[in-house]
Amino acid sequence: MERENQILEILPELLESEQAIGFIDTLVKQWETEDFEEIMKYVRGLLGIMEPGKTTADLFVSLWDLFGDREAIISGDKRFTFREFKERVFKLANGLKDLGVKSKDRVAIMLYNSNEYAEAMVASWFIGCVTPLVNWHFRGEELAMMLNRRKPVALVVDEEFLERIHQIKDEVKSIRYYIVVGEKIPEGMIPYEDLIRNSSGEMPKGHFVLGINPYSGGTTGVPKSIASFDALEYLLEGKGKVPHGASLQEFLRYAIMFEAAHFYFGGAQFKMKGLFPGPLYHGTPLYLFGTAFMIFGCSFVMMKKYDPEQVLRLIEKEKISCIHCAPVHLQRILALPDEVKKKYDLSSMQSIVSAAAPCPVEVKKKTNELFTQQGAKKPVFHEYYSAMEFMSPITVLRPEDYLEKPKRIESVGKNHRGGDVTIFDEEGKVCPPNEVGLVHVRSIGTVSLRYPGTEELLKESVRIIDGKEWYNDALFGYLDEDNFLYLVGRQKEMIIVGGVNIFPNEIEIIILKHPKVLDVAVISFPEKDLGEIPAAIVQLKEGEEMSKEELTEHCKKNGLYGFKIPKIIEFIEELPKTPHGKTLKRELEARYWKEVERRG
Repeated sequence: MERENQILEILPELLESEQAIGFIDTLVKQWETEDFEEIMKYVRGLLGIMEPGKTTADLFVSLWDLFGDREAIISGDKRFTFREFKERVFKLANGLKDLGVKSKDRVAIMLYNSNEYAEAMVASWFIGCVTPLVNWHFRGEELAMMLNRRKPVALVVDEEFLERIHQIKDEVKSIRYYIVVGEKIPEGMIPYEDLIRNSSGEMPKGHFVLGINPYSGGTTGVPKSIASFDALEYLLEGKGKVPHGASLQEFLRYAIMFEAAHFYFGGAQFKMKGLFPGPLYHGTPLYLFGTAFMIFGCSFVMMKKYDPEQVLRLIEKEKISCIHCAPVHLQRILALPDEVKKKYDLSSMQSIVSAAAPCPVEVKKKTNELFTQQGAKKPVFHEYYSAMEFMSPITVLRPEDYLEKPKRIESVGKNHRGGDVTIFDEEGKVCPPNEVGLVHVRSIGTVSLRYPGTEELLKESVRIIDGKEWYNDALFGYLDEDNFLYLVGRQKEMIIVGGVNIFPNEIEIIILKHPKVLDVAVISFPEKDLGEIPAAIVQLKEGEEMSKEELTEHCKKNGLYGFKIPKIIEFIEELPKTPHGKTLKRELEARYWKEVERRG
């Protein structure tokens, strides 16, 4: 009871914050109820103050009963209500238990976006299992390494990935149960639908754990397993201690901020119906699923594979009001022919939220132009800065922000909306407004961060300053006088030209202003006297042609000078990217630095 009493003492002050008020306003809008007692009962539950005899599982089940026949998931030509979703989750959970899967086991998931993905995650949590979420682009040694790091006892896998699984099956000794989604089920493996069909629909007995276990993007190294379930377990069940020196009050403040992001995305103003264009194993759609679906009861359309025109088609058909996506998704929509873009009614769209990588300013502006031209009532572009380790959006950019001050559209949002950002210099001193330094973050994710299987890697990112632990995201940026965050580049991507620091992002922003350019990556190129110089690897829009001289002149006219003008320009058919939309710059640089010793 000590923890509960502490929370009750802290709660009144916390509930006065902008984030808490916004969270409750969002609940009112999404739940379509103004029953304050019901809302506060649920808020208390989220903060770990359960009714006697109640569990976290009861909390979610009561919500699904409340939502009832409200549509939950649209997956291809299949549609499920929350009542149907609950029934399938219970049956799958009991089926897993009947196989022999136990609490604290791990159930890995390697599926396309689908109703099965959502069911497999939640069913595993109901029997106390953590769910490592496997990037379905991986194969061979990399795939085996990811699975072996977490040692799952079961793998829920799409039939399309079975060939890859067969290639590594002998290397992954921990998996005893292969559960296959599809029609072609190899001998010794279990049909997913049979497991549901033949199992009890009663609520599973056992300890519920919100066992979200994603991997980092891995653009600068091997993907790391992230124990997001630690913070969530402490929040919901009060298990263990508040890690990494955070006070209970600070942790609960971050917990409220974790849920409040949807208020800044407009959740208190319109009924959310979402679309998942990106893979569910990635942080952006995963955050949306864990909050907007699980807590607010929003309906979602699952997109199996990304197709830009299909996004527009689904917005019109399903009356989608919100999307969380990566900048590359928007770039591919904008690159569609005008006659295609003008075919669709986009008037239902209220909020497009971009994350995963910094979004070029021209893409932000053109996204607003397209959607307002096709019926949206106001600018729709939102953005946030985060990383898989943070668990929640940290800064958030809203249309209101850049309509008030147009310069802010260049930022990634305002500080303290979902977590805390501080800019420190190399000595650990706080940088004043508008001074570039290293971006450090503190959030619900960082105060409990672990990398299971690679714990030693955490030391590379954690920094203790004035007795408080901060996560160093290895980004250069600055906060302006209004506390908006501007990112200027990654520490590992900075190009040092004869002792002068060059941030690739600054050059990329200028090049992307050219109407013929679809995408660009500015990377380091070896140079005998200066050590390295910037090179621009450019992807033109389909059907366009451009000379190096034309691009150089464009850079000069738009304010680049000296070493910032790329001396090396290469045109490429398509830039290599991760599934999350981040450009693989190291892959591009490797061609030039293969036999050259890098300085610094």
